[in-house]
Amino acid sequence: MHELSLTQSVVELCAARAAEQGKGARVTHVTLEVGVLAAVMPDAMRFCFEICTKDTALEGAVLEIIEIPGRARCLDCAVEVAVTRLYDTCRCGSANLILISGEELKVKQMEVEECV
Repeated sequence: MHELSLTQSVVELCAARAAEQGKGARVTHVTLEVGVLAAVMPDAMRFCFEICTKDTALEGAVLEIIEIPGRARCLDCAVEVAVTRLYDTCRCGSANLILISGEELKVKQMEVEECV
């Protein structure tokens, strides 16, 4: 379950950024973009998030995951197509596709509350 280590990395990254805001800053909301082709299960990340945030600046934060659909451009006919697997084919039958989106895994946004 690599989602646990991915979630730990996200929490560490966000905690470090919150610490830059000052002592006692707490993260209240994290938005992740996860591509459908990234081999990541969003539900598993949601499950791991609560565990990984315990006793951190993110404890109690809301995790929002935006799933990014897979898109590719066919290098033979130049059409852009939706893809659900890494080895999908174009409508023209070609497998000569270059991925445009769907492999992302990034922190899109986080909200920090400064404690006074």
